[in-house]
Amino acid sequence: MPYDESVPPTPRRRPLLAAAVLAAVSLTAAGCGAGEDGGGAQARPVPGGGTTAAPSSAPPSKSAPAPEKTSASTAPSAKPSKSTGGRATGPLSGKTVVIDPGHNPGNHLHTREINRQVDIGTTHKECDTTGTSTDSGYAEARFTLDVSHRLRTLLRAQGANVVLTYDNDRPYGPCVDERARIGNEAGADAVVSVHADGSAVGNRGFHVILPGLVRGGAADTSKIVEPSRDLGTRIAGLFVRDTGSAPSNYVGGNSGLDIRKDLGGLNLSTVPKVFIECGNMRDPKDAALLTSAGWRQKAAQGIAEGISSYLKG
Repeated sequence: MPYDESVPPTPRRRPLLAAAVLAAVSLTAAGCGAGEDGGGAQARPVPGGGTTAAPSSAPPSKSAPAPEKTSASTAPSAKPSKSTGGRATGPLSGKTVVIDPGHNPGNHLHTREINRQVDIGTTHKECDTTGTSTDSGYAEARFTLDVSHRLRTLLRAQGANVVLTYDNDRPYGPCVDERARIGNEAGADAVVSVHADGSAVGNRGFHVILPGLVRGGAADTSKIVEPSRDLGTRIAGLFVRDTGSAPSNYVGGNSGLDIRKDLGGLNLSTVPKVFIECGNMRDPKDAALLTSAGWRQKAAQGIAEGISSYLKG
């Protein structure tokens, strides 16, 4: 689900050209750099339903402003899940990728802990949120773990060292600040936070969230804005190609890219990082894709190819 930061950003739309996303496919295939996203900061519309954790047995629908996904402060300390066993040699040997599965299936059982405010540099936000779910009850947190596992397998096969911010090994969290810290401390060459949105019916498609330029407190994204844009644009273009999904029709001006300045997971990152909202769990057509194991494999493939393209330069 999107990071549901408690106060939705004021909508400002300077749409990026959808052609920039599609151009990334041909540029990547040709071994060139991905196209620039010409758009400015833009806030996600708030389709009904908040994303703050509610003491319910099932995760609530997510609101348009994406929630943050990571923080260590109150959640039980757990070391990030690192790749184990013999590493394959391949084109990504020597590269470290951190995968951040959005939310946690246990968050809805720990609402007090995840509602705790954490410092994201420019303000304070919830430690984490519950995420959304399909109408049939398939939770976003289950989706993100599944795609993250598939993505890890694909990246390891190319020789990458892969770290997960968590792997179903803690009761809730991590908080958004811890999620950022895990990527920073790993010295990651790229970090991708995996999500699915919880918007209104009829709102369809994926979008990649890029960090905006933020300086305040512990937050300084000045060194990661441009490389993160490159990473996100490549992922968007290859996600289109591998999944057949269209860029979001409700966020990003049909570009598949959205710039946010209110997410702790991005604001506190010191390494290139993006979020991807793979689709809208509240739309029946998107939900049919998100609940399909075959489509989830395609989604992981698109993300993996985007990361690989970025890391190969």
